[in-house]
Amino acid sequence: MAASSAKRRHKVRKRADMSLLGGIRPPIAALSALLLALAALTAFGLGNPIKDPLPEAVLTSQQHFAEDGAIALRASLDESITDLNRTAALFNAGDPVSADTVLDKLGSVYQKWRGSAVVEIKSGKLLAARGENVPLLAVDRDKLADPGGLAPRMVRLKNGETRLLTFALLSWEGQPQQLLVTSNSLKFPGVSLGKFRVIAVVDSGGQILSSDGIPVPEKIPSDTVEEEVKQTKKQLASFAKRSAEKAAENPLKAKEPGSGGFLGVSGTMTGKRISGERPIAGYASLAAPEAGESTDATGLGLSVVSLVTVPENTSRVNSPLFGLLSAAALLLIGALAVTLLLGTVQRPLIRLFLESRRLTRGDLTRPVTVPRFGEARRIGHALDRLRRQLLGETPEATADGAPTTAPNGDGPNGDGPGGKAPRRRRGRRVGTRALLATGGILLLVWSAPMMLLLNRAGDSVVVPQQIVNDQRERTDTLADRVRRALNEGHADIVSVATLIGDRTEPDAMSAVLERTMEEHARYQSMYVLSGDGKVIAKAGDAPKHPEGQKPGAAPLTVLDTDSKEPRIAGYAELPGRDGAAVVGEFRVDFLNSLLKRPGLGQVRIVDAERRVLGSNTGYLAFEKLPSKRLDSFVAGTNQQVGLSAKPSSVLYRSGGGIQIAAAAPFAGGGVAKELRWSVVSWQPASGLAIPEYSAQNRTVLAGLLGVTAAVGCLGWLHIIVVRPLRDLAKQAETLADGDRRTVLYPRHHDEVGAIARSLELLRQQLQEQRKRDGAPSALAGRN
Repeated sequence: MAASSAKRRHKVRKRADMSLLGGIRPPIAALSALLLALAALTAFGLGNPIKDPLPEAVLTSQQHFAEDGAIALRASLDESITDLNRTAALFNAGDPVSADTVLDKLGSVYQKWRGSAVVEIKSGKLLAARGENVPLLAVDRDKLADPGGLAPRMVRLKNGETRLLTFALLSWEGQPQQLLVTSNSLKFPGVSLGKFRVIAVVDSGGQILSSDGIPVPEKIPSDTVEEEVKQTKKQLASFAKRSAEKAAENPLKAKEPGSGGFLGVSGTMTGKRISGERPIAGYASLAAPEAGESTDATGLGLSVVSLVTVPENTSRVNSPLFGLLSAAALLLIGALAVTLLLGTVQRPLIRLFLESRRLTRGDLTRPVTVPRFGEARRIGHALDRLRRQLLGETPEATADGAPTTAPNGDGPNGDGPGGKAPRRRRGRRVGTRALLATGGILLLVWSAPMMLLLNRAGDSVVVPQQIVNDQRERTDTLADRVRRALNEGHADIVSVATLIGDRTEPDAMSAVLERTMEEHARYQSMYVLSGDGKVIAKAGDAPKHPEGQKPGAAPLTVLDTDSKEPRIAGYAELPGRDGAAVVGEFRVDFLNSLLKRPGLGQVRIVDAERRVLGSNTGYLAFEKLPSKRLDSFVAGTNQQVGLSAKPSSVLYRSGGGIQIAAAAPFAGGGVAKELRWSVVSWQPASGLAIPEYSAQNRTVLAGLLGVTAAVGCLGWLHIIVVRPLRDLAKQAETLADGDRRTVLYPRHHDEVGAIARSLELLRQQLQEQRKRDGAPSALAGRN
């Protein structure tokens, strides 16, 4: 029996030693390490003064500006190539026409090419030409049949300018094959530059093919202006070479994994500081609209560079003293919290573990040292009662405050023969959970002000004027993109109407409509209406045009202002068909996709009554703008349509927040201008990488990290230690009250588990003692 008991005690001792690898020590140690690390981060992160001469938001804005230019240029080139090929295909599907007829109809529908020509391929004879001279000598007619022979190509003229040539075949049965050639310059379509910005198209070798916006400041002597222009051209040429090298990289390797956004290569570059100003260039390569795809325009190897000069900001946002004081406060409060946990939770529990193991070894002479707080106090009292029961006392006699006498007449607490034990003072009724909560409150005293009060960026935040300007110019560029998309769509409808001509067979008309919808994703449905409003041919979804209503007189209109989705339709009358017309209904998702540009915040398309028709996020059709302030701002901008149609931007400061807003009405030519629509965008300045907000965000982050460390470690301690300790306290008191049948099982191999195993061994010893004495406990008797 003794050998078995010794073996069992050795096993318990071995398991208890192993338990020290886990248990109560790791959470408190982890909390200490995390608080030290957070204090270091706070000292270096908040103590390092933010002194960015060029805020990150300004650099990012230039990158987005270049991306906008690349998207607009790529869309314009691809649209021109598609329009030319589609027009040639529609001509080829009909009866043969003369070369002059082809160019006249092409010029009447589209006004996008500088020159056009039709050449007989076999003989090389020029059949017709319009506009500027097309450099036909650059075309090798013998290689047109090769794969890629009709791909667009760039040609350098003698005067140094570059022209993009696009090709399409005209072929009819029994007629010599002809080549339709158009030329155009590589100019940006409707990219708003403002006063002091330059934008250029660069080829793969770093050569500038075209540029716009050389700044000429007003009220400056002519010689100074000349020097400014030379300096700008020199800087632009330098940035162009560097951007061509960067644009040659793989887009997947040129950006951070998972960053998303623009599908091509883009970024920013900075030049040398000159008179307190620094030139910033954004660059972007031409990228396809979908990942993994390529277009004719992307195969040209072009990239876009935008250049602007920005004044540097030399002011300092925060003081190093703030970071040092914050770190010192965290060290002080953290030391108090960790000391509290060590003194009231960890040390008492380890002491109980040692006391319980002493009792299992048979050392019953010394009373158990009872902790002062929480569940450890309850377990300590229970252990001392079990010690006295092992010495021969009954559970009732060992209850708190009961007079006890040892069998040998000596008081169990050293009171002498027959002495009575003094009444125990009731321990402080403070649970271990309350101790953890106190530690959490201490850490919250530091974290809460960091998250909510300290280092706040108020109305005095300095928002760089360049960001406000960029919001306006980029919004104006989006407005132009939407306007051009509607104009292009209406031009396609006019082209379809011209090519349908006098065709009356529904199948023949439907074939033309379906071919157009396959080539352009902007339409949801296309159909032909008779003069009395009946649909005689259609393709795509069901028409939304009211049945029996005559075709509209306006080229573009909104069909129904009460529907859940705005349906915008374009009309083109069929010549000589008694009012019949071709109708194309635009997909709202197509217009919304044009607005999805990063760095602009919320973007809306609104009509003349400022009702929402499109958005880059969720919206309700025909709802009003979210604030009267924005509504008044857009209304004031729209009033300029009849005069100058200039975009506007504004900076609102109210309620501790700052909002940047911009509005741009439809300007320029085309039928879309008659709609009097506008594009409006707004975003909070707090979402931008401005030094004041960066300092605030770092402070909030420090507070959040403090809360996370406290919740994580204290929660870990509560789950692993406190909850099992509470259950064990109940089991220990029940065992001390005389329950000898309930087996105690440890939950974990840690200090609490080791105490549970010791209590189980004591229970077994008491059972053996009861069997030897033949005196069952009162509780056992009741059972």
